Amino acid sequence: MKKTILRAALYFPVLALAFSFTANAQAVTLEDLKAQMVKDWERAKTYTIDYLNVMPADKYSFKATDSVRSFAQQMLHLAGANVMLMSNTTDLKTPFMRMDLESSAGAQSKDSVMHFVTASYDFCINAVKTSDISKWGEKKKIFGRFDETKLAMLMKTFEHQTHHRGQTTIYIRLVGVKPPNERLF
Repeated sequence: MKKTILRAALYFPVLALAFSFTANAQAVTLEDLKAQMVKDWERAKTYTIDYLNVMPADKYSFKATDSVRSFAQQMLHLAGANVMLMSNTTDLKTPFMRMDLESSAGAQSKDSVMHFVTASYDFCINAVKTSDISKWGEKKKIFGRFDETKLAMLMKTFEHQTHHRGQTTIYIRLVGVKPPNERLF
């Protein structure tokens, strides 16, 4: 009996604490999710611009090895994919029609890369802001073979840009420059 009372005395505070968190928790709405997504895209834009600014203009053609994209090509790929994936998800018209930017000789300069990357983030931010959240659960066929919800595609688009920005960290380090500090908030 004493063991039972002792166990109850030990478990009761834990259970009380757990129930108090549950009682105080607020439901997250789709509007909350949308606002957070806009905030994250705005943060990602600022962070990526930090990357573009820290890389010297004369190093935009730098490749870590011959078999990979240059810094400019990585960032142009990021921009093109931002636009293509978000356009496919939201059905908004793309701000620029060339999806082969990374192979375009005229797009490789720092100014051009900055323009296309910034425009791609502006497009994504606007697409999230103006999207109909009641349709985020709808499925779409992506690349002719993947059935994904619009919400999943919004998240995959964000993941993709994070991946490619992250890849360029090593490029920046290899040219002897310190990469920007992380921007979690």
